[in-house]
Amino acid sequence: MEKKLLLAIVLSFVVLFVWQAVFVKKTPPPEQALENLPEQVQQPAQRILPEQKPSPKETPVPEQVDFDATAETREQQIVIETSLFKAVWSNKGAVLKSWRLKEHLDEEGEPLELISGRSAAIDRFPFILSTDDPDFDILVNNALFSASNSELRLHDGQSGEIRFEYSQEDGTKVEKLFTFTDGTYLFDMQINAWNNGMKIDPRLIWGPGLGNPTLASQKNRFGTTGGIALSSAGRFTHLDERKYNPETSNFNFVSWAAYVDQYFTAMFFTSPQNSSASLIKEEVEAVPFFFLSVNHPQKAYIGPKEFSRLAALGGDAKEVLRFGLFGMISEILFRAIQAVYKAIPNWGLSIIIITFFVKIIFFPLTYKSMQSMSKMQELQPKIKAIKAKYKKAKQDTDQRRKMNEETMKIYKEHKVNPAGGCLPMLIQMPIFWGFFRLLMASIEFRHAPFLLWITDLSIKDPYYVTPILMGITQYLSQKMTPTSADPSQQKMMLIMPVVMTIFFMNFSSGLVLYWLTNNVLQIGQQYIMNRIQKNKKSITHGKRKK
Repeated sequence: MEKKLLLAIVLSFVVLFVWQAVFVKKTPPPEQALENLPEQVQQPAQRILPEQKPSPKETPVPEQVDFDATAETREQQIVIETSLFKAVWSNKGAVLKSWRLKEHLDEEGEPLELISGRSAAIDRFPFILSTDDPDFDILVNNALFSASNSELRLHDGQSGEIRFEYSQEDGTKVEKLFTFTDGTYLFDMQINAWNNGMKIDPRLIWGPGLGNPTLASQKNRFGTTGGIALSSAGRFTHLDERKYNPETSNFNFVSWAAYVDQYFTAMFFTSPQNSSASLIKEEVEAVPFFFLSVNHPQKAYIGPKEFSRLAALGGDAKEVLRFGLFGMISEILFRAIQAVYKAIPNWGLSIIIITFFVKIIFFPLTYKSMQSMSKMQELQPKIKAIKAKYKKAKQDTDQRRKMNEETMKIYKEHKVNPAGGCLPMLIQMPIFWGFFRLLMASIEFRHAPFLLWITDLSIKDPYYVTPILMGITQYLSQKMTPTSADPSQQKMMLIMPVVMTIFFMNFSSGLVLYWLTNNVLQIGQQYIMNRIQKNKKSITHGKRKK
């Protein structure tokens, strides 16, 4: 049992490592992806509409709307600035050209830009519209809208709105209304459109992609691919852009849809009764570009995937963090680490302290595991004698049955559970996976320094010091732990620290710090438990001698 469990742990890391290294390709940075494009590929922003099942929507009806001609004569930039971000809109198409986060910096120390550099190269900016009429799309996405304000600067919780409007006397009209509030990345939005005097249901497009990750930053991080996440009919779904399939990329009854990367998101909240969302792929000169398409957007959140902010949005919005199967454990661990951080503002030290407390909580289980393994070790001579008695057990089913019966009889007589040494390890595995997902997905660890050379807990150790120390402590811990395996199996399992070291070299330094701390505490625990067990044996042997 012990051997199989350890092998299962190793294989789990093998799967993670191979999947990340082979199957999950990194998104090329904008400058690299566009190297092969012609210098002039910019085209008028036109429709981007997926082939999809008809989404539920209302039948258009004539409306009494003022279609007096409204437009500007030149392109203008409208600046929206709050304490959290600075956005730049263009009245040409009423699109978003820049969205910089003031509290989050890029690799050069500048406010992080969430609008992809690919947008300018192909003239596709977020917030363009798409309908069933290509001529209408080309017209309104290149029209010069009139804007209600040239700038909007908010502070101290102030709110303000920007209204974009374009109309023609032939019945063409588009209104885009955005209401911003200082102190939040969430804003209200309303989009109305008429074509030939009829109210229509345009789709809002976000993309291409999200942000401008460099190739260097992608190599240093684990799990950085982009895609969309959404809640459809109460079910959370994530689609990786590298696994794009047009047949499975369309969803109806969507309450929210988001374009996501590892730490940031552009999230749109809709009315689920008549909404839909899609992941769209468009190629320009064989270079793929990915977009999110959504209709009936009512609110938008463009910013970091911070747990507290996403939780405040309500519903299942926090699922965009993708904590995974053991998400509840990840949430509990995060809240605990966050509480420690408030007292000791160092995320690395917070990880160490929480690991210490987790180790204390599981000490009773660990101690029982050690007792079980110690008893199993004492019974090994008897178990080996039974195996020697039934040499043909592998070929003879009758002998194998008798051997198992005698083995279980020995266990029963000595009140030993053969799974007792492995069960505590199995129980603790969800804690590890909870930590793994937490440290991989939480933006709080991005650019968070620990000590000395570790200046970013979200990327791998640049000098591989902590993975090597982790491997050494893993070896020491394994050598100190009682085992029921035979000598040949023990030698084979000592390879595991080497394998683990290789895998952890590419994991975030925060995760390696957790595992290293866990190993150090395990060594201390094991030393104490070995001393206790040794004293018990000494007392027992002393009584027997008397």
